[in-house]
Amino acid sequence: MGIHLQLPPSVASCLTVAFIIFLFRRDVRERPDVSGALWLPLIWFVITCSRGLSLWLNIFGLPVSGATSVEEGSPLDAWFFLILIAAALYVLSNRGVRLSEIVGNNQWLTIFLLYCLISIIWSDFPFVAFKRWIKILGHPIMALIVLTEPNPKEALIRLMKRCAYVVVPVSILFIKYYPELGRAFEPWSGFAINTGITTDKNALGADCLILGFFFFWYLLQTWKTERSTSRRNELWLIAGFLIGIWWLFSQAHSATAVTSLFIGALVIVFVGIRSIDKRFIGTYMLAALVLLIIAELTFGISGRFSEGLGRGSGLSGRTVLWTELLKLDTNPILGTGFESFWLGKRPEQLKGVFYFIPNQAHNGYLETYLTLGSIGVFLLLGLFVATFRKIHLELFRNFEWGRYRLGFLAAVILYNWTEAAFKTLNPIWFVFYLIALDYPRTYLTVAESPVGVDRSERDMEFAHVEG
Repeated sequence: MGIHLQLPPSVASCLTVAFIIFLFRRDVRERPDVSGALWLPLIWFVITCSRGLSLWLNIFGLPVSGATSVEEGSPLDAWFFLILIAAALYVLSNRGVRLSEIVGNNQWLTIFLLYCLISIIWSDFPFVAFKRWIKILGHPIMALIVLTEPNPKEALIRLMKRCAYVVVPVSILFIKYYPELGRAFEPWSGFAINTGITTDKNALGADCLILGFFFFWYLLQTWKTERSTSRRNELWLIAGFLIGIWWLFSQAHSATAVTSLFIGALVIVFVGIRSIDKRFIGTYMLAALVLLIIAELTFGISGRFSEGLGRGSGLSGRTVLWTELLKLDTNPILGTGFESFWLGKRPEQLKGVFYFIPNQAHNGYLETYLTLGSIGVFLLLGLFVATFRKIHLELFRNFEWGRYRLGFLAAVILYNWTEAAFKTLNPIWFVFYLIALDYPRTYLTVAESPVGVDRSERDMEFAHVEG
C-alpha cells in the first residue's frame, strides 16, 4: 500500500516558497551572463502564464477592483502592463536598438502588426481594440530585451528556467492544497477541472507545453556537456521539472498541448539526425504538412485522434462551435477588427446553441479570420513562412537555437488548430515572438555547425554583421 503524504496547506505553502527562493538563489549564484533587465520580460512572462496582477493582489488579501466588463478590463492591470512596456522601451533605447533595423529584419511581422492596427478603424470598439493592440506590442518589445542581451541563448535559458521556478511549484501547490485557487469548472461539460496557477485548464496546458518543450531541448544541450558536478545537478533539476510538468499535464487533461509538445520534440529530434540534409528541411516539412492535410480530408484523422483520447469525434464540441461561428455575419475580407469579435452583443447570437456563451473560437486561424478576415489569415500564414525561412538559415549558423525555433514553430502551428493562441496576452503568442524576431548583431556570431553538416555546407554559414 502506497503512503500518501498530505501536509497542512500552510506547511505546504512555506515549503513551496522556500523551494522557489532556493532555486532563484541557486540561479543567481551561478552568475549567468544576463543583465538585470531580464527581470522585465520575466515578470511579463510569469503574469501571462498565470493571472493578472489584480487577481494576485486579491489572493494575497489586497482587494482591488478587477475587470469592470469584458470591454473595459481591469484598470490596474492595464496600467501595470503599460509601465512594464515603458520600462522595456527605456532599456531598448539605452541599448541603441533601432526601429529601422527591427522593421528591416522582420518585414512580415511588421506588416502583420500594422494591419492589426489599421483594422481598429472598422472595429465596433476602437478604443478597446487600440488598448489591446498596445498590449500585444509588449510581446515583441519584451522579446527584444531577451534577443539583445549579451548572450541571447543564455538569456532564453534563464528566462524559461526562472518562469518554471514559479509556475510549476505554485501550480502543484494550488491543485493539491488550495482547490479554491487551482480548480474551476469546465464550461463545456460542467465538470471540475484543474487550472493550477492559471484560470483555465487549457492555459495550464499551454504553460506545460512551453516549459516542457524548453526542458526537453535543454536536456539535450546539458547531456552533451562535459561530465561534472554542475552537469549532474543540472540534470537532476531538469528531471525534476519534467516530472512536475508531466504531472500537471495529467491534471490539466489538455490533449492539444500534449500532442503539440510531442510534435515539437519530434521535430527537434528529427533535425538532429545525422543523415537528415538540413538544406531540405523545408521540403520535409512541406511534405509532412501535405500528407497531414490529405489524411485529414480523406480520413478525418483529427476526429479519430480525438475519439482515441476519449473526447469524441467533435473535438469536445469544437466542430459544432466552428460551424456556428462561420454562420455569423462578419466581413470575410476584413473581419470585425483587431480583438473585437467577442466584444459587445455579437457573442449573444450564440445563445441557445450552447448552454453558455463562448469567449473564443478554439481555433487560432478561425479566430484570426473572425477578427482580421481573409487578409489577416493570409498575413499570418505569410508570417509563418517568413519565420521558417529565418529558422532554416539559423540551422547553419547556430544549430541548437535553430532547432529550438523550428520545433516550437511546429508546435504553435499545430496547437492553434484546436486552441486560439494568437490572442493578446497568451504566453504561447509571447514565445512565438521570441522565435520569430531577428535583430542584427553588432558583433560576429560564431557559427555552430549541426551534426552531420559537411564542409561544403559549413562554407555557406555566414553570421550577420552590423557595423
